[in-house]
Amino acid sequence: MGTDPAGPNDQKGQPGLVSAALSGLCPRCGAKTLFAAPAALAAECDGCGLDIMALERGGRFVGVVTMLLALVLILASMGVDEWLRPPLWASFLFWGPVTVGSVIFGLRFYKTMWVYHQYEERAE
Repeated sequence: MGTDPAGPNDQKGQPGLVSAALSGLCPRCGAKTLFAAPAALAAECDGCGLDIMALERGGRFVGVVTMLLALVLILASMGVDEWLRPPLWASFLFWGPVTVGSVIFGLRFYKTMWVYHQYEERAE
């Protein structure tokens, strides 16, 4: 993809928000440069030079997203424990990676959604 300022919705074949979050796609050029770490945004896109931190605006509501996700995971683990009664070691083996993966995916999805929204808003 080129470096034109058209948003991701203006180009045919552009992936959805979930694919963009998982791959870390830049909203301007579609390069995989949105994240510098699993859940930390990069300062700018290496492909087109887009200032991603200016679009992020301090990570609004990241704590709320994490707390809501924790609530869902706690309720799910309590339900599974009540239904299956697994041993404690099996619960740790299952819920540890599920929790880490869910938090990383939730933060990536939220941050991607926020950056894409801010990018489209500034483009208008």
